[in-house]
Amino acid sequence: MAKKPEEIKPGLPAWQGTFGDLMNLLLCFFVLLFSMATMDAAKFEEVAASFSSAFGIFSGGEMAIGKGALIGDGVSQLTELSSYVTSMGLAQSGEDSDSEEANVGDMDQEELMEAAEKEQLEASEELAEKIEKALDQGEIDNLVSLNYTSQFVQLTIQGSILFDSGKTDIKEDALPVIDKVGQILESYAGGTIEIEGHTDNIPMSGGGKYANNDELSAGRALSIFYYLCENTNLDPANLVHTGRGQYDPIADNSTDEGRARNRRVEIKIYNPLSASY
Repeated sequence: MAKKPEEIKPGLPAWQGTFGDLMNLLLCFFVLLFSMATMDAAKFEEVAASFSSAFGIFSGGEMAIGKGALIGDGVSQLTELSSYVTSMGLAQSGEDSDSEEANVGDMDQEELMEAAEKEQLEASEELAEKIEKALDQGEIDNLVSLNYTSQFVQLTIQGSILFDSGKTDIKEDALPVIDKVGQILESYAGGTIEIEGHTDNIPMSGGGKYANNDELSAGRALSIFYYLCENTNLDPANLVHTGRGQYDPIADNSTDEGRARNRRVEIKIYNPLSASY
């Protein structure tokens, strides 16, 4: 008589039931551990407040360093990053040593801006000292005046040295001066260089190539731009040329001396901490 086949019972194997029970026990164990854990709410709020004040986190999720546009706008905020980090160090080391919580969060916006301005001014001053020495060595310090701001070092050349009246062609006598200025720019300008043409307020006489002072100032700035591009290794992408016309005088246009001072070309060398670098 043939053996009756073994009946297969429905359902999962016995070992899988045991394994499932073990997983449930582990889950309950970790739930109990979590439920018994405690959180120092006061400490958590203190940490959150510290991050909020230090990094300027707004309710909308944006983040800014100092005043102005958000980091998403790029240049205007990234250039303040070095000043911001330095300010953090000053805030931590300049206060009493027993105050471990001293940080940049203790500084308000005005103090941060003052710290950034001071650092930028020091960078311009250091750059100006090097350029002034180079002007003296090149024996053109009497032809090129120098001053600086927190953003840039400015070289100013009078228009009478560079151009004939109403013209934009650089004088032959002025080429050695521009050559030496170009060498200085190659040595000390690592970022943006802005070339600005300026005029007095006397209207252009009729029949000339240029209809007004705006066009004349722009043409003179462009002439300097072309010459530097052709005779130096400066990157043209870093050179900006603009014509300011009669709208930014530095002297009284009612006198001959004042008008002569206003006819000029300014070359601005932006320092590494400047927003326009």
